[in-house]
Amino acid sequence: MMTFGFVAAGFEPVADAFAANFEDGLELGAGFAAIVDDRVVVDLYGGYSDHNRTIPWNSDTLVPVYSTTKPIAAMVLALLVERGALDFETPVHSVWPEFGAQRTQPLTLAQALSHQAGVPGFPEPIDPALWLDPQALAAALANVAPLFPAGVRSGYHPMTWGYLAWEIVRRATGATLGTLLRSEITAPSGIDFWIGTPASEHGRCAQMKKPSAAPDLGEITDLKRIAFLTKWAAPDRGGPEWRAAEIPSANGHGTALSVAQLYGLFANQGEVLGRRVLSQKTFADFTRVRIVSEDLVLPFRCHWAGGMMRNGEGIYGPNPNTLAHSGMGGSCALGDPDRRLSAAYVMNRQSSALQGDARAARLIDALYACL
Repeated sequence: MMTFGFVAAGFEPVADAFAANFEDGLELGAGFAAIVDDRVVVDLYGGYSDHNRTIPWNSDTLVPVYSTTKPIAAMVLALLVERGALDFETPVHSVWPEFGAQRTQPLTLAQALSHQAGVPGFPEPIDPALWLDPQALAAALANVAPLFPAGVRSGYHPMTWGYLAWEIVRRATGATLGTLLRSEITAPSGIDFWIGTPASEHGRCAQMKKPSAAPDLGEITDLKRIAFLTKWAAPDRGGPEWRAAEIPSANGHGTALSVAQLYGLFANQGEVLGRRVLSQKTFADFTRVRIVSEDLVLPFRCHWAGGMMRNGEGIYGPNPNTLAHSGMGGSCALGDPDRRLSAAYVMNRQSSALQGDARAARLIDALYACL
């Protein structure tokens, strides 16, 4: 399998690792990109974007990155904090009154972003079509009583996180999260990433190949079942309605390069491609760890900041200060503020790894060895 793209001098081992993933039969199509000091040092792609292996994966092939979307979506909330429309200590019910009706204690924006809202899913059946209507889904979510208290342990919200974020943005500004991401962050810097992918871009979207096994969630609890395993826990994925819907937790579409460019905000303390998006103060508050615990939904110890993880367990390279996230099936991205490094791995052959996908780990290890 031939792979294509660019590696700067000294980063050739990353290209070798990328090719090895294909040679070992682990990939259908994939991309990997890395940026150091605002200089692209790796931008690789290869394979096929369709199941039948007839459409080559190109430099502009778009692919859903699932939960790797979350930190990008959270940037919009942080931007609203920067501009004074929100505060990380804002009680959610102050901008979304209905959300407080089922709660005895206020929930802050910071707690919502760090997976402490207590609503990782719906205990009772809902129409799965609601997931494609963010406003209707958010209204239903406001009626769910919290299943665990904030401030004690996190409980990952695989889908519902995005609807909390989306509705808070809508209530605070009247605009949608995907619209603000485009107008305020991606379009000014020419970044090819979408939450709510327009029909004009669907022709370059990769087809996803589902994993052959379910992810290992550890011992199945009621919370894990509610979050991941009910028949109504997620929408049907992959169709045009799903691509076009704004689901800030799960359906951002981009290239490896565009995801690495956006995670550059974490590598460069609030700057994206040399343009300051967040002040140092807002960035520090945004990326401050809010809770460290054995997560109630994921089978990991998690260090949650404002929508992203700190790398306290060493999954995303050697630096514990790195900010990162993974997506269903293996995608991941990171921003290392100490090395001013950002990187992203995307693919369309999904594995069952919740994080630490072996293909991405091989690439990240090779990348750090070159620094």
